[in-house]
Amino acid sequence: MRDIATKTTAAKDAVAVSTRDGLARHGTRTTAARDTDAPDINQRIAARVRELRSARGLSLEALAQESGVSRSMISLIERGESSATAVVLEKLAASLGMSLAGLFEGPQVQASPLARRKTQPRWRDPASGYVRRNLSPTGVAAPLQLVEVEFPPGARVAYETGVREQPLHEQVWVLEGRIELRVGEERYRLEAGDCLAMQLDRPTAFYNPGRKPARYLVAIARDAAALRRRP
Repeated sequence: MRDIATKTTAAKDAVAVSTRDGLARHGTRTTAARDTDAPDINQRIAARVRELRSARGLSLEALAQESGVSRSMISLIERGESSATAVVLEKLAASLGMSLAGLFEGPQVQASPLARRKTQPRWRDPASGYVRRNLSPTGVAAPLQLVEVEFPPGARVAYETGVREQPLHEQVWVLEGRIELRVGEERYRLEAGDCLAMQLDRPTAFYNPGRKPARYLVAIARDAAALRRRP
C-alpha cells in the first residue's frame, strides 16, 4: 500500500510541474524570455531547500511525509533538476516553517539594506505562468518581505495552505489589472488600488479573470521570534 501511495503522490507531482496550454497566447512567452536567470534560480531554490531541511534535522522521507510532496520530487528539487510549481514549493515552504518567498533567498552574504532591481531574484511558475520577483534585500533580518507578481490573463493558482508553525500575515495590493482571490470560504474581487489583508492559515486561490495581465505587490510579515530562529 505504501508503494501505491508513493507512486500516486509522484504522479500528482509530475502533473504539477507540467505547463498549462495556451499561456504563450497570452504573452507569457515574452515574460519567460526575460527570465535569463532561470537556471540560477533553480539552483538557489535547491540550495535553500537543502539548507532548511538540514537545519530542521529532517530526512527526505520525513519532509515528504510532512509536506505531501513525494520523496523523489524533493530529491529532484534539491538537485536543481526540476522546475517545481508554486503549489509544490508552497507545500515545502509551509513544512519548513518558511514563506514561499523565503525559498528564493540566496546564500547568506554580507548584509546590505539595498537590493538593486537587477539583483532581485525572478522566478516563473511553470504551471500558471505567473512571474514573481523578490524585492526585499537578502541577508537582512527583517519581519517583512516584499514580492512583486505579474499574473497572466486567465491564470489560476490554488495553494493548499494550512496553519503554519509560526504565523504568517500577508497583504495583497493590486497595482494593475484585477484579480479574484479566495481565502478559505471567502471570495474577494480586487481592482487596481485595492489591498487585502489575510493570515496564511487557510487554502488560498488566485485568479486573473481579465484579458490583460495583472500586477500586484505582496507584503509578508512574520513575528520577531521566528526571525531569531531563522537558519
